[in-house]
Amino acid sequence: MIYFLSDAHLGSLIVRDPRAHEKKLVDWLDKVKTDATAIYLLGDLFDFWFEYRTVVPKGFVRFLGKLAELTDKGIEIHFFTGNHDIWTFGYLEKEVGLIVHRKPEIIKLGNKNFFLAHGDGLHAEKKGFELLRKIFHNTAAQKLFRYVPAELGQKFGYNWSKANRLKILHIENKFQGEENENLVVFAKKYVQTHDVDFLIFGHRHIALDLQLKDQKRVIILGDFVGIFSYGVFDGENFQLEYVE
Repeated sequence: MIYFLSDAHLGSLIVRDPRAHEKKLVDWLDKVKTDATAIYLLGDLFDFWFEYRTVVPKGFVRFLGKLAELTDKGIEIHFFTGNHDIWTFGYLEKEVGLIVHRKPEIIKLGNKNFFLAHGDGLHAEKKGFELLRKIFHNTAAQKLFRYVPAELGQKFGYNWSKANRLKILHIENKFQGEENENLVVFAKKYVQTHDVDFLIFGHRHIALDLQLKDQKRVIILGDFVGIFSYGVFDGENFQLEYVE
C-alpha cells in the first residue's frame, strides 16, 4: 500500500492539546507501517519549520522518531515542502531519512502516473499570499532570517500561522465549487497536456475526490488537524479514508 497525508500543522497554536495531536499522527504511522511500501507527506506537516545551521525547531520528537524508525526499516517516506515548512536545509534528509521534494513531481506508482504537490503557487492566489510566498522562497531572505534569534524567529512563525489560520478557518475551508477551486482549475488545464491519472494535493484543508475527463481524478487530501483524512493507493485504486 502507498499512503498520502498532508497538513498536520504540528505545533499550531490553535491546537488545544499538542501532545494528543502528535500522538494521533504517530499512531497513524504505527498503523500504516504494517503494509506501507511508501508514504507521501504532501506538505505543512509542521505549522512552522525553519532550520538554523545547528538548531532545529523544538518538539515533535515522537513524530520525527517514528519517521526515522520507518525509514530505517526501508519504507520510503517522501516529504513535499508546503508553505509552512519550506525551510528544511538537510536535517530531515540526513537525520530522519526523508526524501525531500521542493517542487511538484510526476511519479509513476504501479501503472498509474501521479502528479504530486502541496498545492500552493500552482494557480493564481490572493496577491498578498503570492507576495509572501515569493519572500519565503527567496534564498537571500532565507539567509537573512538565520540572523534572527531562534526564539524570536519561532515566535514570529507560529503567531503568523495562527493569525492566518484563524482568519480563514471558517471562511475558505469549504468546497467553493469546481470553477472557484484553484487546484481544480489547475488540474483541469494540466490534464489537457499531460498524461497523469491522479493529481494529489494538500494545502486547501478540504477532502475532495473529483472525477475529471478520461477517468482522471483530482484529490485534495483534507488535513490531519480537524478532518484527519488520508489517501490510500493499492496499485490500482485510490481512496480517501479517515481516522476516527
